[in-house]
Amino acid sequence: QVQLVESGGGLVQAGGSLRLSCAASGRTFSSYFMGWFRQAPGKEREIVASISSSGGTAGYADSVKGRFTISRDNAKNTMYLQMNSLKPEDTAVYYCNRNPPRMSWGQGTQVTVSS
Repeated sequence: QVQLVESGGGLVQAGGSLRLSCAASGRTFSSYFMGWFRQAPGKEREIVASISSSGGTAGYADSVKGRFTISRDNAKNTMYLQMNSLKPEDTAVYYCNRNPPRMSWGQGTQVTVSS
């Protein structure tokens, strides 16, 4: 069973950048469409970005378009989310999962953006 571990979160000032990583175990990672999701306090979990199994196609929520970039390295079983020009409203716990989600959710990684 594939397990996912998110990392790379932290505290950053508005306008700053962070790079999140999602490390997957198992040999089937490269066959999955994947996504980054986030959940802010008091809000439902939402999808932020998605990527095809090959990495050739990506999609973004309007709120992050032009600021975030999703990518993956199937040889390393790892997916990334480069986040630039961060805003306080990006504060949330960030998770990775298949898209649509079909795996158990991991612990996530906390991203806090101060104004």
